[in-house]
Amino acid sequence: MTAKTIATIGIVLFSITTLASCGNTIRGMGQDAANTVDATQDAGRKVDRAAN
Repeated sequence: MTAKTIATIGIVLFSITTLASCGNTIRGMGQDAANTVDATQDAGRKVDRAAN
């Protein structure tokens, strides 16, 4: 293998790893946002029950 081939394979692997990391971060942020919404709704229900 030549140095050019090894460099190309390295760049491709690095790009794939970087893109996979971004996907995980975006999914994680989505789950965090969903958990925040669920917690807010639960708190609203507790306040509503306490007020009645």
